[in-house]
Amino acid sequence: MVVAVEDGAGNYLGPDHARLLELCQKPISLAELAAHLHLPATITKVLLSDLVDSGAVTTRAPAVAAPDPTDRDLLEAVLHGLRTRL
Repeated sequence: MVVAVEDGAGNYLGPDHARLLELCQKPISLAELAAHLHLPATITKVLLSDLVDSGAVTTRAPAVAAPDPTDRDLLEAVLHGLRTRL
C-alpha cells in the first residue's frame, strides 16, 4: 500500500508524479495506481520509487483481515478437514 506523507518533499519530477501524489492521499495499492494512470505496473513502480526516495510517499504491507474465529462455516470446514485426515 502506498500513501502520501503530509510533510513530503516538494520537488516532484513531473505531471505523472503529481497525479500519483493526488491518488495517494489515502492508502492505495500499486495495481490501483497503475490502473488509474493507464500505465504498466512496472512504470508506475519506477515513478513511485522516485516519490519514495524524495520522501513524498511511504509504503506499507496491506492489512490482512483475520478470519472470524467464531465463524460457523470456518469451524465446520476445519472439523471436516480434521475428520478427513484422521
